[in-house]
Amino acid sequence: MIEKKDIELEKAVLIGVITQDQDEEKSKEYLDELEFLTYTAGGEVVKRFTQKMTMPNPKTFIGTGKMQDVTDFVKENEIGTVIFDDELTPAQERNISKILDCKILDRTNLILDIFAQRAQTSYARTQVELAQCEYLLPRLKGMWTHLERQKGGIGMRGPGETEIETDRRIVRDRISLLKAKIKTIDKQMSVQRGNRGKMVRVALVGYTNVGKSTLMNVISKSAVFAENKLFATLDTTVRKVVIGNLPFLVSDTVGFIRKLPTQLVESFKSTLDEVREADLLLHVVDISHTNFEEHIDSVNQILDEIDSKDKPTIMVFNKIDAYEAEPFDEDDLVEERTKANYTIEEWKKTWMSRLDGNALFISALNKENMDEFRKRVYQEVREIHVTRFPYNHFLYPDVEDIE
Repeated sequence: MIEKKDIELEKAVLIGVITQDQDEEKSKEYLDELEFLTYTAGGEVVKRFTQKMTMPNPKTFIGTGKMQDVTDFVKENEIGTVIFDDELTPAQERNISKILDCKILDRTNLILDIFAQRAQTSYARTQVELAQCEYLLPRLKGMWTHLERQKGGIGMRGPGETEIETDRRIVRDRISLLKAKIKTIDKQMSVQRGNRGKMVRVALVGYTNVGKSTLMNVISKSAVFAENKLFATLDTTVRKVVIGNLPFLVSDTVGFIRKLPTQLVESFKSTLDEVREADLLLHVVDISHTNFEEHIDSVNQILDEIDSKDKPTIMVFNKIDAYEAEPFDEDDLVEERTKANYTIEEWKKTWMSRLDGNALFISALNKENMDEFRKRVYQEVREIHVTRFPYNHFLYPDVEDIE
């Protein structure tokens, strides 16, 4: 199911829709993200197509006229892959494949492909394969009939088992096997987490590509793989960190994304046990991204799904070195000042001011404000530790006394 290989750059076309729930601006942003996903998977986006619709066409997702435009462009430019921004139904996928005669992917399939490339450990590869099988099962289609009679002879006459039924049975058996394997590994990992004793656990959470792994490398002085691509981290990494003389554990988890496939949320819930069992969450946010507030909402939604939203949390606004406020002309009487024109100091006076000191502004890449970050994390971890071990407070100095 999962093949690890170098992928040549494929020419791709993106298709999205503008609906009542998804306006033009939001649709553009989703397609920007889809383009970044395509680049991460090893593709090159040649053109985008969008269409205004009340709701997607149940047969072909987009209208007949727009589909003709796409078909002409695909033939003229020898495009090998067409990627849709939303999940396609099995029927839509079949219909579109017949019309376009090329590889058809949707957002879910694309994310699954990236996860398959990124999975390093046996556990991650098993989780990805399970998600792939669950995605594939309703999309199997019988193309041959050579298995209509698998066995001959007396008592064996009749329609037999068609190939599609055989394929479905094989996939269902594989799903059962993978679920059993994940359950076994979960037990092993639960024992490992239990063996870590009563040390305070801190988990880095956040949207994909916000700099969690880079921050992990800075605070733990380790070499966790970090890259400016989506889903660079797939396997949970745990490192021991010491600030002052206080030791604690930090785990780097898989990043979240909008429209995250249901299959992946289910498959990776066990990976997110590190988040569930953490004592403190560091919610890392890429403040240089134009829609970082929406990213925060997406992450909170997934944290809510795994019952971790109410944990003590410090908001870490990363990439302040890359943040640039859009210029605003004070003399322009027509144009209104928006959030895009805010400086970081102005952002601090908005809803961020209600975070009661639980907002930090850093650059993990350039190591800006890291002393402030370390002191704030130390203070929070020390408080949790002292609550757990009431007579240990004298072992660890106050935050003002640490170097």
